[in-house]
Amino acid sequence: MFHRINLLLICCLLLSACQMNTTPNFSEDIAPIVQQKCIKCHQQNGGGPFPLTNYQEIASKGQLIAHVVQQKIMPPWPADPEYAHFTGELALSDKEINQIQKWVTSGMPAGDSSLQLELPPNQQIKNSNFIVVKLPQPFLIKGDNKDHFFVAKYPIQVPANTYIEAIEFVPHQLKLVHHMNAHLINYSETQTAFPHSAPYWVDQNQQESQRIHKDLNLCYTDGSYPAMTPSVCNYLPGAQFSKYPEGIGGFSLTKQAVLYINDIHFGPSPIPVIDSSYFKIYLTDKAPVRPVKEFQIGTLGLSPVVPDLSIPANQIKTFKIEFTVPEDISILNMVPHMHLIGKKFKSYAIKPSGDTVRLIAINQWDFRWQYFYRPPHLLKLPRGSQIYVEAVYDNTSQNPNNPFSPPQLIRDRNGSMKTTDEMLQLILTYIPYKKGDEDLPNE
Repeated sequence: MFHRINLLLICCLLLSACQMNTTPNFSEDIAPIVQQKCIKCHQQNGGGPFPLTNYQEIASKGQLIAHVVQQKIMPPWPADPEYAHFTGELALSDKEINQIQKWVTSGMPAGDSSLQLELPPNQQIKNSNFIVVKLPQPFLIKGDNKDHFFVAKYPIQVPANTYIEAIEFVPHQLKLVHHMNAHLINYSETQTAFPHSAPYWVDQNQQESQRIHKDLNLCYTDGSYPAMTPSVCNYLPGAQFSKYPEGIGGFSLTKQAVLYINDIHFGPSPIPVIDSSYFKIYLTDKAPVRPVKEFQIGTLGLSPVVPDLSIPANQIKTFKIEFTVPEDISILNMVPHMHLIGKKFKSYAIKPSGDTVRLIAINQWDFRWQYFYRPPHLLKLPRGSQIYVEAVYDNTSQNPNNPFSPPQLIRDRNGSMKTTDEMLQLILTYIPYKKGDEDLPNE
């Protein structure tokens, strides 16, 4: 009996050791990771520099993939997953990183090498009543190997006042479109405006205008401003179209309106390129039940940056923002924003009870990857909560992202979007809180 128990114990230990030493293969172990975390960008004609849709494509880049995931360069996910979690998180776990390393060092066994990976389907909109809104004059990106930032307007005309359920941005030049922020401007029938006339865009590299709204004929003829709903649609590399939870979101739409693009960023191109990115606007006859709202703190926001955002040459400086929440709110997403010499960003809230709510931490800021971070569930902040932002800027020659050599004074210049100036913002999209919001999945 004793020998049988020993034999059984030895067999169990051997089986356990075999399971621990199992070599990962492509189809069973690596493909699911790539499918979930990489293929959004790395598809044919996608935003990534090469596709990763089958064994041959992935194995041919195996050594490179192993290196960039080990260094946590890819997939790009700046937010610290040990500080706060978000919907659609791209950061790889230590287990996933180790799986990839082991697969590569083991010779990249294939398993089922015929497996073809596909881009996961976008969240479906049941409503098929949509209109396509295009730019009358497509963007012209100069072939000068520089980043280009455009401000633009997309005119919208509908037969009667109605409502929007969701807005989808469809990028044209996937390898160049880096990010896009759109706002909705509705025009009154009782005031005169020329929102549908040219010009339709301004390249900020060629024209730094302090009169951008008037230059684009966005104002009424008397110089006054029409009503604007902020952040109705946003885009980032790898982002897939999604809508807020059922019953949340939606916008009013008048017969004459425009989508005002206050920032669309195209990466460098060595040759001139035309971009015809467009929008799909999903219409509905139902008024929004819980329209979303937005506020921003910091640069051009509800509370200032302290001290004034000015970073002298050869200095590393820390800045702060504080803001008191005026009502009970449910946060849908948050957007930290800095420019090139930003190094660290951290935000948290302290409730009136004294409890701390972690919002977001970015330990290594990268201007190229700026996401709209959505908590897994709607995040409640009660009235009186204090929101804090702490940010570090590095204006030294040791910072490889410093736009100046030698370093020179960099500061906020009245909200300038030029990347060689600086900004510090936290933008929060929210709805007034209702009981049970914290249980709603934010997917």
